[in-house]
This record gives sequence, structure tokens and C-alpha cells, in this order.
Amino acid sequence: MRACFLICLWLGCMFPGLLGAQVSGFCGGGLSADKAVVSDFSAEGSLGRGLPSVVLARPVTMPRMAPEFALQVFWGHATLQSAELAGYSANTLIRAQLPKTSQYGEYELQRHYSAPRTLVFKALRFTGDNFVKSNIILRLLQSEVDHVQKDDPALTAITPANYKFSYKGTTDLNGRVVHVFHIKPRQKRAGLFKGKIFLDAYSGTLARADGKLVKSPSLFVKRIEFVQDYADVASFTFPIHIHSEAQTRIVGRTVVDIYEQDYQPVAVTAQARSTQPGS
Repeated sequence: MRACFLICLWLGCMFPGLLGAQVSGFCGGGLSADKAVVSDFSAEGSLGRGLPSVVLARPVTMPRMAPEFALQVFWGHATLQSAELAGYSANTLIRAQLPKTSQYGEYELQRHYSAPRTLVFKALRFTGDNFVKSNIILRLLQSEVDHVQKDDPALTAITPANYKFSYKGTTDLNGRVVHVFHIKPRQKRAGLFKGKIFLDAYSGTLARADGKLVKSPSLFVKRIEFVQDYADVASFTFPIHIHSEAQTRIVGRTVVDIYEQDYQPVAVTAQARSTQPGS
């Protein structure tokens, strides 16, 4: 499961770049001067302009979980997904804007992930301001590639090792009954956030996370807040929409929305079967 704060990671490298550094391109594992992870404008895109419509089927025979049990199921599900997800592909639409200067960019891509540390993007379509593309969107993508390659997921996972949990009741979230927990980091460490998580009361899977980062990734950023929605696809849980707003010292407010749809997950067991002789 991609961590809910990934939308914010790019800010640490983005705003120093506004002072002069430029992104030259991407390669399959990171930034490179002679290769490109994002193959610019290789095909015309067709991703919808709005929030993807996701319908979650929930068997009526499933019992409603107690809050503590739902939390335990959530932790177990995240651990199992980490072990069982061999990879996935998805369509990604990124919209970024700088309200102060009225600059805007929209980038459509295909995303391909292979566990444990390979993430690449293929560009489909870009419209808008090239400044937004180079200094916001491409840096966002590079930061996510770097996170997959280099960071330890255990340090930012939503687990008791990193957070304290406080139950706040149930609510309705887009037609789903969810348990709401306030979470507070045990340490003021980069990548951790203070806010809420919403767990499906019948499956225990993560439906939403929102809050603000407890530590800014850059001197150029004063505050980062986000909301991230999730959906269940097969036996896995993936983010489908991330909305993030940052208050910065250089360009003012920065707003980024990322929409994901058409997930095609591959389980470890299915991948193993496909590589067997005669399969």
C-alpha cells in the first residue's frame, strides 16, 4: 500500500528547484540525464476528467466489526498486502495549480509498479504551463520513485510503532460505514502526520486518511495538509484520489490532485504460477 503522505514527499525537492534547478528526465529507477522514466507524449490519453467512480461490493452477510477488531484487521491487511502484492499497473491523472499566479498543469500517465522497489511511469498527455510540469509534477513523480527505491516503509507505516490511536466513533463516508480514529505520531519525524484514518466497519480496510504533516520536508514549505481516499481492488487496497495543499514561502499556495483508476494488481501467487513451465 502506498503511504498516504506520498503526495507530500515531492515538496522537499521541489521548492529548492524553483530557485534554479531543473528536472532533466527520469529513468526506471531514478533521475538520469540520458534516460526518461516518463516517456513524453507517447500516446493520446483517455482518462476521465473527474474523480473515478468506484463501486464497492460488500456482502450483506458480513458482520460489523468492533472498532478494536477493525484496527487489528487493518494492520494485518497492510502486512499481508506488502507480502502478497507482486506489482500493479494503473492510470494516473495529476492536476497541479498555483492559485497565486494562475498557473496550471494536467498530466496523464500510466503507472507500473513491481515489488519491492521498481516504479516507472509512461506519459500519455500533458496540458498546461511547463513551469508547473517541470517544477511540480515531474518532481512529484521523481520523489515517489525515490521513495519506492530508497525509503524504509516501516518508518512511516500507520502502525502502533509509529502512532497512537484514539477511537472517535462511526460515520458515513460515501455510503460506507466507517470507524474513525484520530492518530498522533510518537515522534516528530519526516513523513508522519497528525490526523484521522477511516476504516470500513465491515472489512477493516482503509477508506480514507487525512491530516497534516508534523514535520515540513523543506524550509520553503510552511504547512502541508492532505486528504487521501482508498478503494478495495480484488484483495488489495489502493489510493484512488489524493488532494494536497501546501503553503509555501516562494509561490504561495500549491494545490495538487492525483486520481488513480483501472488498477490491475498482480498477486505473488499468480505471478509464481505464470512463471511455471507449461503455464
